[in-house]
Amino acid sequence: MLKISNTVTLDENEVEISAIRASGSGGQKVNKVSAAIHLRFDIGASSLPNYYKEKLLSLKDKRITKEGIIVIKSQQHRSQEQNRDEALERLVELIKSVNVVQKKRVPTKPTKGSVNRRLNSKKKQSNKKQLRGKVERE
Repeated sequence: MLKISNTVTLDENEVEISAIRASGSGGQKVNKVSAAIHLRFDIGASSLPNYYKEKLLSLKDKRITKEGIIVIKSQQHRSQEQNRDEALERLVELIKSVNVVQKKRVPTKPTKGSVNRRLNSKKKQSNKKQLRGKVERE
C-alpha cells in the first residue's frame, strides 16, 4: 500500500510496473540486465477519490498522456529494486502535489518615499539629457 495522505492510500496492484533495459552508458551490464523501470498508472481506473482524479487529469504534465495514464521511467540506479522504489516515490509525489493549495498573493503598494525617489531620479535624468542639447551662439 502506498500512503498518499492520512486518509488516502493506493494499492500497489493498480500500478503496472515493467522492467526494461536502461539507455545510455553503463558498460556491458546495460546490454544484459533490465534494470530500468517503466511505471504506468491509469488515473481513471484507480481507487483514488474523484477530487484527486480531476486535479491530476487537469495537470499540464508531460508524464500524463491524453488517455489519463501516468508514465514514469526510472533508470537512475543500477539495481532494479532502487529504480522501482524511486518510480513509486515519484508517483506518490505527483499525486501529493495535487493536494497542495497555493497561497493567494496579496498585492502591495509602493511606499510614498520610494515613489518620490523614483520620480526625483527621473526628473534629474531628464534635466541631464536636456542639458546635452545644441548650444545656440549669438
